[in-house]
Amino acid sequence: MEAYEAGQLQFLGSHTKLADKTRFLRFLKPLRKMEWVVYAKPPFGGPDAVLAYLSRYTHRVAISNARLISADRSAVTFKVKDYRIDGPGRYKTMSLNPHEFIRRFLSHVLPKGFHRIRHYGLLANGNRAANVAKARELLGASLRTAEPEHDISEDPLIAAHPCPCCGGKMIIIETFLPGCKPRRTSQRAPPKQPGETS
Repeated sequence: MEAYEAGQLQFLGSHTKLADKTRFLRFLKPLRKMEWVVYAKPPFGGPDAVLAYLSRYTHRVAISNARLISADRSAVTFKVKDYRIDGPGRYKTMSLNPHEFIRRFLSHVLPKGFHRIRHYGLLANGNRAANVAKARELLGASLRTAEPEHDISEDPLIAAHPCPCCGGKMIIIETFLPGCKPRRTSQRAPPKQPGETS
């Protein structure tokens, strides 16, 4: 309200009507009835610990492959950590019926339309390109011009043998017929076969 009274707020787009004081007060009225309670305290381990904690949930699946011990038709066995116990006894194994394991795993899959990481404000996915362009325009920043693309037809090596994955220049080291072994180009010894001694 202080910022509004001081003329520090700008209302753009669909919010221009809020420049009228009566409409602005009507907009704020239901917000004043809400109980705004924020409980926050400094984290024990500092911001790095918070980031490490959150990253475990935003960039990992429910269970990593390293925790899986065995799986067959009767049970799926995996490593678990019992947080109620201190010391080495907290690391245990658990076996579940495959149907129960899949049920628990799928309870960690987000429903359609939900995202683990959601950006708000300027970086919200729906308006990001338009918002960044508008911000650049307001700041008077020059738009980044894309570098001219290299015409691959000019380069005979790329045109003749483009990489099947990225389309870039593929360097051919050796060509050999199907069923034939390639020549050894390095001085490194071949890997030992099981049971072979040096």
